[in-house]
Amino acid sequence: MNDAKILRFYLDTDLRQSAQAGQHNFINKVAKVAETEGFQVEFRKNSVDEREKSANRNGYAMFHMDDPIHDRALTMRRNYYYPFWHIESSAKRWEWASARAKFAIADNDRIEARRFYGFWQKRLFGGAHEIVGQGGFVYVPLQGRLLEHRSFQTCSPLEMIETVLKYDPKRKVIATLHPNEQYTPQEQTALENLVAKNPRLSLEFGQMERLLTHCDYVVTQNSSAGFAGFFFEKPCVLFGKIDFHHIAANVHALGPEQALATVLDKSHDYEGYVWWFLQQMSINAGRPDAEEKIRERFVNAGWLT
Repeated sequence: MNDAKILRFYLDTDLRQSAQAGQHNFINKVAKVAETEGFQVEFRKNSVDEREKSANRNGYAMFHMDDPIHDRALTMRRNYYYPFWHIESSAKRWEWASARAKFAIADNDRIEARRFYGFWQKRLFGGAHEIVGQGGFVYVPLQGRLLEHRSFQTCSPLEMIETVLKYDPKRKVIATLHPNEQYTPQEQTALENLVAKNPRLSLEFGQMERLLTHCDYVVTQNSSAGFAGFFFEKPCVLFGKIDFHHIAANVHALGPEQALATVLDKSHDYEGYVWWFLQQMSINAGRPDAEEKIRERFVNAGWLT
């Protein structure tokens, strides 16, 4: 029977070994919830072939970051920082429930949100947030595939830089290459030509924390650096779809000219938003209610009643 109570995790080697040894807090909580509900739990290797075979196996499948390919599969993914996680029916962050939800915070949650925000500022960035200023430049963290205009983007990353230069004609623009990306000769040449034509544009590698400390605002397709900027109270312009769009200037909704013209006009509830996004909308594997939230995801998926 396809609905047999078997849950198989499809995991890369290191993650699978960690889970099998009982050393991965979140995965072990997911497995515990399944076993408490009468599921048999198995850990399988992760590959395209294995994930495709899961559609014809009885029971249910849990992938890690990979897109669920059938109606008995879900995917789990870290919500940018440990110990915050999501269990979703899509691997695309902009399709998650948190992306579709409306941001709101009650007055009686303000004290807790402030405490949470301050704790994670220090936990993630030490004292860097205490020396924040405006250095008169735009920080543009780049990801990969710089010359492609993908379906979730309003333009290619290279065109995004050109757009920033056009609609913010005074500020310097610092674009950064991602340390884990491999850029093609064509991409490198296109970037070098763009820098040569624009004296206000410069190119660096990494340096996220330093640049967040001193930039006026962040522009990105959907880099997590945009969300990290909220810990520094830095506004963000998004040229691509993503889950943390609620307090950003969204080019999909506003168009590039208005998004860039108004990004600094509003004050944002960074404390409330970070608390809502991480603590309320994801599963905090370190909290006592983590297993309850995991069970809710199973119920919502139709795995449990």
